[in-house]
Amino acid sequence: MEIRKKKNILEIESDSKWIIYFDEETKEVKIWDLIVSYPWEYEKSGILLEVKEYSWELFYSFAVDSKHIFFVLTDNFELKEEIVSFFWDVDVLIIVWTKKSVNIFENIEARVVVPYWETKSIFLQTLGQNREKVSSFKLKWEYSPDNTEFVNLA
Repeated sequence: MEIRKKKNILEIESDSKWIIYFDEETKEVKIWDLIVSYPWEYEKSGILLEVKEYSWELFYSFAVDSKHIFFVLTDNFELKEEIVSFFWDVDVLIIVWTKKSVNIFENIEARVVVPYWETKSIFLQTLGQNREKVSSFKLKWEYSPDNTEFVNLA
C-alpha cells in the first residue's frame, strides 16, 4: 500500500491498485469514482468502508489490504466513548492538525499518522517529529505497537 500527495489530493493506493482519494480542501472522499458523503457501510472492489456521523461530522474507516485506515477531518467534536470506540485497531490515521487535534491524536493509538493542513509542521515539531517531507510513503506490513510513525507528505 502506498500513500502519496498530488497537489491537495491525498491518494492511498492498495496493493491491488485501487485508489482512495481525499481532497484536503473540499474534504471529499472517493473510492475511484464513488463519492462517499453519507454515513453508511460501503464495499467497492475489496475495499470496505464505514462512514460514521458524530456531532454533525463524518468519520471514515477503511479496511484495505488487511490494514485499517481512519480519516479524522475535523477537530470540532467532543471526545466521548461513542466516537472513541469507532477508532479500533488503527494502522493509519489521517488527521487534520490544529491545536485541538493533539488531544484527539493522543486518544487514538495509531501505528502511522499522516497529518494534513497548513499547521502540520508545527505539530510535528511539537511532538518531536522533525520529519523530512516525502512525496510518497509505502506502508510496511509490521509496525511496533509501542511506537507511532509520522509521515510528512510534501
